[in-house]
Amino acid sequence: EVQLVESGGGSVQAGGSLRLACVVSQYHRDDFCMGWFRQAPGQEREGVARIWTGGTANYTADSVKGRFTTALDHAKKTLYLQMTSLKPEDTAMYYCAAHAYCHGRPPLARDFDYWGQGTQVIVSS
Repeated sequence: EVQLVESGGGSVQAGGSLRLACVVSQYHRDDFCMGWFRQAPGQEREGVARIWTGGTANYTADSVKGRFTTALDHAKKTLYLQMTSLKPEDTAMYYCAAHAYCHGRPPLARDFDYWGQGTQVIVSS
């Protein structure tokens, strides 16, 4: 069964940095779509970033452009979310997701069928 495991969350001061990691296992495809989502209490789950592991269809939300970047270790099926200049509004549970293919638009939660358990990010001012 496909499994995704996130790590790297924690509590930081505003302006700090974190690097999240998502490791995918048992997904026997050479390439697939991966996304990072975040959800704050009472809010919808929003797409933060998305990649096609084959190198196309990359996406980063406007709210995090210039601060968050993705980095893929293709061989290890690990996707990193490198977060810098963190703001209190970045506080959320961050989830990693995967699907066989990416859609040609910004990612929606319903696009993805495999999800990790989430890792918490708290940014204090």
